[in-house]
Amino acid sequence: MFLHVDVEKKFEGFQCRVDFSLQSEKCGVFGPSGSGKTTLMHMLAGLLQPDRGIIKLNDMTLFDREAGINLPAEARRVGVVFQHAHLFPHMSVKKNLFYGLNRIPVQQRNIDPEHLISVLQVENLLNRSVAKLSGGERQRVALGRTILACPHLILLDEPLSGLDGMLKYQIIPHLRRVFAEFSIPMLFISHSLEEMRLMTEEVLVMNNGLIENQMSTEELARTKLGCGGRGYTNILRLESPEDLGKLLSYRWGDVPLMLVKTEKPAAGEFALNSRDILLFKKHPEATSARNMLPCIVRKTYQTDWLVGVELDCQGNTIITEIVPQSLDELDVRPGSEVVAVFKASAIQRLY
Repeated sequence: MFLHVDVEKKFEGFQCRVDFSLQSEKCGVFGPSGSGKTTLMHMLAGLLQPDRGIIKLNDMTLFDREAGINLPAEARRVGVVFQHAHLFPHMSVKKNLFYGLNRIPVQQRNIDPEHLISVLQVENLLNRSVAKLSGGERQRVALGRTILACPHLILLDEPLSGLDGMLKYQIIPHLRRVFAEFSIPMLFISHSLEEMRLMTEEVLVMNNGLIENQMSTEELARTKLGCGGRGYTNILRLESPEDLGKLLSYRWGDVPLMLVKTEKPAAGEFALNSRDILLFKKHPEATSARNMLPCIVRKTYQTDWLVGVELDCQGNTIITEIVPQSLDELDVRPGSEVVAVFKASAIQRLY
């Protein structure tokens, strides 16, 4: 995908002026409420006309004020999934899904409906009324309807913010699987850094109607080190679970990790807060913590009141946050050997 945007839109008391180019297939637009994220989305989708500028998607000009080009929304091949699903209440799930596909010329259809329905796991919902769907089911159907319209780009406008934590983590695997299977570029719009890290690789940071920065999602996460009370979240992909009774053993690459048994073992994404990791110069003689990982310090990050320490654990990367005094007392510097220690209960499943 190639997307070039250089547009401006003025409102009373607010101005949105953005200029960027993207080639990433999985990009996010990140910023607080009122920063201009939705305004940008509406201009891309053709729901709001810029005052000036140009929008190009691949080899198609969607908008060019000087050339007098302003393609209508239905001609842009840009799909939108809103925060609220906006399904047609008088149609069944199946009719909602096929609404977009039926409006696309046969020669432009490149999505296999049966495969998409299988990936989204909505086979058992097809004949159901949309009024009887849960929030997560509605979002999956809305996503399916958008994809079956065979867009060249999908905009997801805060698609998870209306869901509670459990539903959110139920739908994220479906989102990731769909975009991986069907290779459709997306712009994921959110104010949640955690959602950004799970869904995107590159991010546009918006504030006050401007693009303040364009960076990798991981770079954005590390700029937040030391901010707020929650700390940095290490996202670990854990595989090969083994039931050990009251504990579970997983593989993090080649590194074995112990987790508290709270549910049926299954591979997936897990979270480990940077402030739950202790550093030792040597392997501790006795501790109740079940995970003790020999690591090498790669680099440190100075923050307002903490220091982020990036560690290499047999090829895996993990970040902890410590106070500056500990950095000095342990003589932590690039190349230092340390032991990262954390409890089995510190690792929590995301999905």
